[in-house]
Amino acid sequence: MLISPEDVRAYTVFESVKKRSDELLESDIIEAEAEVFKIVGHDFTSEKYQPLPEKAKIALIKMAQFFALINGDESIIKGYKSEKIGDYSYTLADGNAVSKPDVYNLLIDYIEPGEAPEDPGSVKLRLRSL
Repeated sequence: MLISPEDVRAYTVFESVKKRSDELLESDIIEAEAEVFKIVGHDFTSEKYQPLPEKAKIALIKMAQFFALINGDESIIKGYKSEKIGDYSYTLADGNAVSKPDVYNLLIDYIEPGEAPEDPGSVKLRLRSL
């Protein structure tokens, strides 16, 4: 893992995240890494990313915090329309989903060119000249 549960606890202001066990935070971090790796197209293990850039680390921590909040909140699973976590409150959209943090601007410098992963809901076109 590129970040630790201690990194997430040091960053967050949410008590529910601070109180999560290391095992649960490690699972949240794994989910966060999968999301970030999908955005940038690599896993930050190459030598040019050692040490891990600060922007990438913050993006990973923000995403892990999001998953810790979501995974630790049974009201989302039950479909409640609003919830309060500490001093933070939110209202769920009609689709019963909370938006992931937008970390694109933190990661834009680390996106490597290559073939974009195929989205099952997308259409792929090939054009040829006439």
